[in-house]
Amino acid sequence: MSVKPKIVVLGGGFAGLNLVKKLDKKKYDVALVDKHNYHTFPPLFYQVASSELDPTSICFPLRRELNKRSGRGISFHIGEVRSVDVVNKCVVTNYESIPYDKLVIAVGTTNNFFGNPDLIDEVYTLKSTDEAIRIRNEILFRCERAAVEPDEEKRRRMLSFVVIGGGPAGVEIAGAIGELKRYILKRDYPEIPVDDLSITIVEGTDRVLGAMSPQASETALRDLKQLMVNVRLGRLMKTYKDNVVTLDDGSTLYSEMVIWTAGVTGTPIEFTGTDYKPGRGGRFQTDDYCRVDGLNDIFAIGDVNLLTSEKYPRGLPQLAQVAIQQGKFLADNFNRDRWDKPFSYKDKGSMATIGRNRAVADINRIHLSGFLAWMAWMFIHLISLLGMRSKLSVLINWIWAYFSYNTALRLLLMGSKYPKRGTLWDKG
Repeated sequence: MSVKPKIVVLGGGFAGLNLVKKLDKKKYDVALVDKHNYHTFPPLFYQVASSELDPTSICFPLRRELNKRSGRGISFHIGEVRSVDVVNKCVVTNYESIPYDKLVIAVGTTNNFFGNPDLIDEVYTLKSTDEAIRIRNEILFRCERAAVEPDEEKRRRMLSFVVIGGGPAGVEIAGAIGELKRYILKRDYPEIPVDDLSITIVEGTDRVLGAMSPQASETALRDLKQLMVNVRLGRLMKTYKDNVVTLDDGSTLYSEMVIWTAGVTGTPIEFTGTDYKPGRGGRFQTDDYCRVDGLNDIFAIGDVNLLTSEKYPRGLPQLAQVAIQQGKFLADNFNRDRWDKPFSYKDKGSMATIGRNRAVADINRIHLSGFLAWMAWMFIHLISLLGMRSKLSVLINWIWAYFSYNTALRLLLMGSKYPKRGTLWDKG
């Protein structure tokens, strides 16, 4: 009886999950490794952070997905990757060592603080469900605290929000806080004057949503201003200390809550037995078949893939569609065991939402904005969610919030610190 080659996939995001579900389990022994036991839907993190959706609506247990027909035969390993031994072909996590014949890196990205690691302890980030919940709790706590604060200056300081980065994530969370100011504050927190809450978005280039069309940028800028969001373009944050944001022109902004969405970098992985280092942005340079240059039997897909071309000299965009297409592409090549068909990205467009009835979409050469783009945004995101339960839950929440301007999710759930997690027998 012949032993099947083992493919180990690091990361259960869009790229990794689509890959393992499409792989032929009769040909390969497949293992999926992730530090979480669930798959998430990052485009809706901001809705969790703004109390519009419950976290369970955008998180899906990986074992449940792997119990479905397309996932049967896949072994799941929880753990954070510590290193990859390229000589012995072994992945080392914080719990175990996993041998591989073929390794696929699909670990996604993490926050990029551009050489200022101290910011990790100072700013709020939006790259995981945990971080989204942390933002939600902090916003709600500040509103509750400000509602009982008699000192006007203290209230204003409590409710001073700054978003760094004018990409889709920054625009969407800034728009969500803007909607809180315009529509919700007066009703839910009548003790707080609307003008006491301030929200500013800082973008280093001359327009928000720089990766989209100029029309989309102009529309988004207009919509943000209508939601009473202050926009500072062409400015970079230099430092953040003692609740003061200092910009590159020397100007300052006071903010007790800075939300960082300014950039991403590949999740770092240490390699042993080689001097290999990832390329620009912590991404892995690959050929047209997603094979990592300089490493044998190792592939990279999704946000950590750096596949350059004449059209994309800086690499393919770090979007969900690229990850999904690369996962399916690599599975097809593995299943056929042929490498004569290079990867070709099919751009299906991009979109962002700024708030109720406010969105922009670039689909090929068609530009949509306003209510039509907003409906298109909701439809695309709804059908992209895993599981009928999640689709129905999100749809009901959206319908209820649209007609009532309300949500049942504005709950301040901080969690308990004690007792601490029990100690495992082998860690005594």
